[in-house]
Amino acid sequence: MAQDLYEVLGVSRTASQDEIQQAYRRLARKYHPDVNKDPGAEERFKNLNEAHSVLSDPKTRARYDRFGEDFRKIPEDFDERAAAGAGGGFRARRTAGAGGPRGRYATGFGDDFATEGVDIEDLLGSLFGAGAARGGVPGADQEAELPLTVEDAFKGGRRTVTLAGPTGQPRRYEVNVPPGVTDGQRIRLAGEGGQGSGDASGGDLYLRVRIQPHPQFRLDGRDVHVQVPVTPWEAALGATVPVPTPGGGTAKVSVPAGSPSGRRLRLRGEGMPNPRGADGDLYAELRVMVPPTLSDRERELFEELAATSSFDPRRTR
Repeated sequence: MAQDLYEVLGVSRTASQDEIQQAYRRLARKYHPDVNKDPGAEERFKNLNEAHSVLSDPKTRARYDRFGEDFRKIPEDFDERAAAGAGGGFRARRTAGAGGPRGRYATGFGDDFATEGVDIEDLLGSLFGAGAARGGVPGADQEAELPLTVEDAFKGGRRTVTLAGPTGQPRRYEVNVPPGVTDGQRIRLAGEGGQGSGDASGGDLYLRVRIQPHPQFRLDGRDVHVQVPVTPWEAALGATVPVPTPGGGTAKVSVPAGSPSGRRLRLRGEGMPNPRGADGDLYAELRVMVPPTLSDRERELFEELAATSSFDPRRTR
């Protein structure tokens, strides 16, 4: 069964002509045999050209929508009422045409009617510009990873990135990292991707941000989580303690009296910045720490507390 032409281009049956054209441009760049060396790329490229040639013409598209894959067997001036008693045959055939066997197509009623089809080179010329008609094809888009620390992602700013170029030699790029960039976000460097052939333009280079693991901070979207150690008496009596922030400074958080280990305290807006909306939050997770060694006086006080307090964390309530 022939593949649905809308599925070939990855668009819906209600797609506009602009959406069809955009889908074809994107996929044609990706699967052009001069760019993509995968074994199936050439066949995929042929299917894309076929789908585009049909769906980009409103009249041909309407016939395809009406008759499906058999639309080529139906004459353009087909009259259903007159066809009830008619019997002429119609077929589609491939021919080399005047320009040689380069992929031209012709259609005909019997052997008496033929029209010259679309030349692939002419098609590329109209799609990608004059450079493509002379053999030039726009460069393919490329992608590379951009590792950043939490602090670098928080502050943003200009960064120098060194990547392997097309010939294997290192190339240096100046990248403007927006403040508050998140893991997985892409930064576009226009024209820095694959080189185009002829006069065609180069593709774009996309740097995908990868935020590296941090010894203190854990990211959840734009929210930042950090563990904050507190003493037993700070947790029991309450205190105000400093909390490190991803911007490199500190904030203050009030620890309520009687706070257990693991309690989370929220600092609104102290997480990763968001240029398009609300900033993330910073969550301080308390960890109650005990002294690794005790002085004589500390031991005396802890023993006195043990003898005085009735608190038993293992007691079933």
